[in-house]
Amino acid sequence: MSGDGYQAEGLEDVGLPRGATPDPNNPGWYSWGDFPRSSFAAATGRLLFKPDGPGRGIARMFPTEDHMNMGGSIHGGAIMSFIDMSLFAGGLCAGMESGHYVTLDLTTHFLARGQAGSPLDSHVELVRQTRGHAFLQGVVKQNGENCYSFCGTLKRVNRPNAPAR
Repeated sequence: MSGDGYQAEGLEDVGLPRGATPDPNNPGWYSWGDFPRSSFAAATGRLLFKPDGPGRGIARMFPTEDHMNMGGSIHGGAIMSFIDMSLFAGGLCAGMESGHYVTLDLTTHFLARGQAGSPLDSHVELVRQTRGHAFLQGVVKQNGENCYSFCGTLKRVNRPNAPAR
């Protein structure tokens, strides 16, 4: 068991996203490595994730000064991007069926201001999975405080677009 109470045994009843590998600097967490520097996802920084029991997953980002707005808190666009990415990573850890998905909707409530220098953890719950959709909800916490709540719908697509060139 890691220092944050996460136990690695019993992952067979939950999922891990395809291509995920254990993160060497964060025991119990997984990642896809670093995103290509030219990608939009790279602006979020390193994304970690792990299962949190059946139907639940956690995604983590490490906000820096680059994510801050002029008022001294994490920019809302950075938060929305992280939450969108956490729907996928956390949802797959929660047992969402593998496949290619696109976001149909995402509602976010800003409850408290996030700060740089301390990880944000997105606790994702898979509410329902149908053949074509995944319905998810959750809360983003920083230092144990609820900062943002969200709900979103992902649509499974049969033919993903080709990668950008």
